[in-house]
Amino acid sequence: MKLNELIKQINKSVEDYDYSSARKYIEENIEILETKKQLLKGNAREILKFLVEQSKMGVEPLSSKELNIINAINAYAYKFDLRGIKFLVKENAKLFIREEIIAYLNNDAKTILTGMGVVKN
Repeated sequence: MKLNELIKQINKSVEDYDYSSARKYIEENIEILETKKQLLKGNAREILKFLVEQSKMGVEPLSSKELNIINAINAYAYKFDLRGIKFLVKENAKLFIREEIIAYLNNDAKTILTGMGVVKN
């Protein structure tokens, strides 16, 4: 994809509040966009800035699969389905080693997972 098309697509995604698509495009082309960030709209520049800071800190972004797992845990926690939570935690133990997932958990999930000793709050 050419740079002009990429910039248009990112800016359109941001205008349409499709931040996940914008983030995907930015992640795939982060090196190029760092030098041409003035062509991006404000929110797209903020996403780029966030992703650059995260990469400098050595934090890898969560994959869509990992986000789906976290969303499922949040849903199970809202329904207080401990069996579903335990199953997901058991099958995806490596995910809960990462400290940044706490930001993605709702209050119910944080409370339950802290009580189970899975995460530290």
